[in-house]
Amino acid sequence: MQAGAGSSGLSAQIPDLPAGWQVVRTSGPLGFITHMDLIAPDGTEYAWTSRRHRKRLGLVTATAPGQRAQRASPTSWWLAAFFGAGSICFALGSVPLFFNGVDSSVVAWTFFVGSVFFTTAGWIQFQETVTASDAVLAAPHRLRLRRILHLRPRGIDWWAALIQLAGTIAFNVSTFAATRNELAPPQEKHLIWTPDVVGSICFLIASWLAYAEVNRGILPRSDRSVGWRIGAVNLLGSIAFGAAAVAARYLPTSGQPANITLVNLGTFLGAACFLLGAVLLPVESAKDSASALSRR
Repeated sequence: MQAGAGSSGLSAQIPDLPAGWQVVRTSGPLGFITHMDLIAPDGTEYAWTSRRHRKRLGLVTATAPGQRAQRASPTSWWLAAFFGAGSICFALGSVPLFFNGVDSSVVAWTFFVGSVFFTTAGWIQFQETVTASDAVLAAPHRLRLRRILHLRPRGIDWWAALIQLAGTIAFNVSTFAATRNELAPPQEKHLIWTPDVVGSICFLIASWLAYAEVNRGILPRSDRSVGWRIGAVNLLGSIAFGAAAVAARYLPTSGQPANITLVNLGTFLGAACFLLGAVLLPVESAKDSASALSRR
């Protein structure tokens, strides 16, 4: 999709521009604006993307000389730490050498702790989205209650962060229920498997939205940014989590998961993908800000 700045329904999505700046072209999936080509008063052309805007990476100019990578932002490190810790817990809990060698309660609590790490990271990511500036070059907002409650339905990143946060909470419910030994099979289905499916669906939707934000098309189309790689690897991780959730469905004849091998494999591969995405977050913050126009 491509449209000019004056297209119906799109102009309200465009962040406030400094005096004299013009929007040449906008694009994005599902009616969202995720990319804009801008012209400054001096004639310099810049590119704005919703992901870079949220990550405080600034604008990109094709005419800017290459620069050294900057220092990664504190937020990127916190996100990397919490997403990474959650991924390690999920990966560890799905390794046979671990879950066969320790008590089942230790395995269950490992997954629950990992889900708490995911929720913490999801909250930081949502906070990053709601505090993003309403203007192209302005500083981000402070986190206040009115910003948390500020609805941004025209932002694809807001939807992605909100849905993923909801998914992490569903994983909290599922993994905590798994720490209880007194549950009957019907209770396990409703308290463990159902929230796990809900969380996996949320992760899949959120990851697809995040990938669509940076991909600029249906078929894979890398813009060589670290953000694109993060979006792609996280989408693969969500697909693996989804496969694990399907394989974990309880069979009516035995009351046991349908394919425990696929459950563990999908969980491990999904966690590995999210771990890789987490490691790349500080890299993105440092590298992708190299050719950016600083905020004024």
